[in-house]
Amino acid sequence: MATDVLARNNVKVSGHGTRPMLFAHGFGCDQNMWRYVTPAFEDDYKVVLFDYVGSGRSDAAAYDKDRYSTLEGYAQDVLDVCHGLDLRDVIFVGHSVSSMIGILAANHEPERFARLILVGPSPRYINDAPDYVGGFERSDIEGLLETMDKNYIGWANYLAPAIMQNANRPELGKELTTSFCSTDPVVARQFAEATFYADNRSDLRAVTVPSLILQCSNDIVAPREVGEYLSRELPHSTIRYMQATGHCPHMSAPDETVALIKDYLVAH
Repeated sequence: MATDVLARNNVKVSGHGTRPMLFAHGFGCDQNMWRYVTPAFEDDYKVVLFDYVGSGRSDAAAYDKDRYSTLEGYAQDVLDVCHGLDLRDVIFVGHSVSSMIGILAANHEPERFARLILVGPSPRYINDAPDYVGGFERSDIEGLLETMDKNYIGWANYLAPAIMQNANRPELGKELTTSFCSTDPVVARQFAEATFYADNRSDLRAVTVPSLILQCSNDIVAPREVGEYLSRELPHSTIRYMQATGHCPHMSAPDETVALIKDYLVAH
C-alpha cells in the first residue's frame, strides 16, 4: 500500500533532517513549483514533495472523479502520503487551495501535524455579502468555468499571468501557463470547481494545529480581506503580510517566503 501511494502521488523525499516538511502544490501546478524554496530547508528537515492525483507526474489512472469532486479527496491524498511514509510531527506547507486541503487533513488527524504554513490561503473565493469578501462574485466563477469549457488554452494563457502578476518577469507567468496547459483539461475543470465553489469557513474553528498565514500584496485570488478574515477566525494563527505581489510568492519571491517561514518556525 505504501509503495503504491508513493508511486501514485510521485512522492520525492530529500534533505538531511528527520522532522518532515510536506509541501503541497496549488491548483494547476505540481511539486516542481517548490524548487526555489525547498533547498533552504534540506539541511534541517526531511523534505517531502508530491503531486495530487491528476497533477504533475502522478498516476493518471488513479484519478477518480467522485473522490476528487471535493477537496476532501485531495486531503485524503495528503493523509495517504503521511501514512505511506509514516510521517509525524509534520510541518505542512500548502500553497493556495492546498492551504484548505491541509486544514481538512489536519482536522481529520491533528496528531500527525505540528504546524500549518498557509501560502496565499482562502477559505471561500466567492463573496458572501455583507460580511465576507472573497474576491469573486459567483458569476465570475461561473464565467471562469465556462471559459475553461470553451477554450481551455485561451483560459490558461489569460489567467496564469494574472494570477502570477510580476509582469516584469514574464517567464514566471509563462511557466504557470505551461503548467496549466499540461494538466488534463477534464481534471483541471473538476479541480477548479472543487476549489472555487468550496466553502471551508466552518472548518477553521476546529483547527487545533498552530498556523502561519502568508498574505501577499495585490493578490487577485486571495485579497488582503481574506487574510484578515483567516487571522480572526483561525485559532492559534499568525499572519505575516508579504511585500511579494501576486499569488505565487514561492516562485516570485522565494527568499522572502523562506525567511518568513524560518522566522516563524524558530519563534514557534
